Amino acid sequence: MMLLQTLSTDGNMMVDSLAIMEPGKGDIGLLDLMIKGGYMMIPLYALFVLAIFIFVEKIITLRKASKSPKYLMDQIKILVQGGQVEKAKILCQQEQTPVANMIAKGLERIGSPLKNIEVAIENVGKIEIYKLEKNLNLMATVSGAAPMIGFLGTVAGMIRAFIGVAQEEGMVSPKLLSTGIYEAMITTATGLVVGIIAYLGYNYLVTQVSKLVHNMEYTSIEFMDILQEK
Repeated sequence: MMLLQTLSTDGNMMVDSLAIMEPGKGDIGLLDLMIKGGYMMIPLYALFVLAIFIFVEKIITLRKASKSPKYLMDQIKILVQGGQVEKAKILCQQEQTPVANMIAKGLERIGSPLKNIEVAIENVGKIEIYKLEKNLNLMATVSGAAPMIGFLGTVAGMIRAFIGVAQEEGMVSPKLLSTGIYEAMITTATGLVVGIIAYLGYNYLVTQVSKLVHNMEYTSIEFMDILQEK
């Protein structure tokens, strides 16, 4: 009889446990989590939007900057060696890319010493590189600031949670403490997500800029070789 009572009790406990663990009960949606993160979520949202904006803007800029056709230098070489410098300038103006702008400046300096032409091309290259790298430092700042803001939000939330516990009289409800803690941890998770996305985006953009800068350097050297052959 005792054995049957024990089995019955254990069975009821298992049923209760399964009922508690039943999926769908107590689930919290993503939107609810984002709202419950507190006011520190606002700067995190702003940083996330800023990172996405910078990434998309730089992707568009880099794609436009790398559109110079491979045969551009072949055409420039033919025109320059044929004495058709003006046509070569018009060709560069039609491209409107960093490489074309550098070559156009070099074409404007034809007749000057090669050293002066090289310096002029380098100066234009520096300006174009600055345009390509614009806002990349801001992207790096977002990748570092977002996790820190998230941690700050967590600390502030924990302080509020423990203040609420201290103000409770009598037995402290575990639900009160756990709710305050998980709401505080939301900012940390959000900050890390924003920081990781910004960090990955920053490194990808830096890689693409480096490739484009290498192409600009190679093209400028090729152009100087054309002038020396003239």
